[in-house]
Amino acid sequence: MRKPQLLVALLAGLLINAGLAYAHGDTPGEAAKAVNGGQLQEAGTNHFELVLVKNSKEPRDNPVLLYVTDAAGKKLSTAGATGTATLLAGKDKTVASLTPDGDNRLRGTAKYVSAPGLKAVVSVTLPGKPAEQARFTPLNAESDGHTTHTH
Repeated sequence: MRKPQLLVALLAGLLINAGLAYAHGDTPGEAAKAVNGGQLQEAGTNHFELVLVKNSKEPRDNPVLLYVTDAAGKKLSTAGATGTATLLAGKDKTVASLTPDGDNRLRGTAKYVSAPGLKAVVSVTLPGKPAEQARFTPLNAESDGHTTHTH
């Protein structure tokens, strides 16, 4: 009798752990979604959503917006936060300083062209917290608003 009970307990444990992993969301259709039209990435214990202009065909100063939420999607205050967004396109590199701009948003300006190969590295320090980073490919055609997590 012990073997069937042990097997049931092991299977139940696996299902519970699989459910928790799925709930966190490394798979399509997860709960965390980019609600501002950008790309969502995990950054430490938080989520960053990077929003860039999608139709800038010539290099010009464009806004760089970053929304900060916790893992459950709750807005986190950016008051007193500092950050940078480094945008890389081929050999071109530009850095935007990010400053608080609203409840859970940081804003900066950078000269960039809206191109699928554009990559971004964002670093943000919230008051009293260590810096958190995330990497983005925000203009890739296959981006569904959420990609792999980075720590």
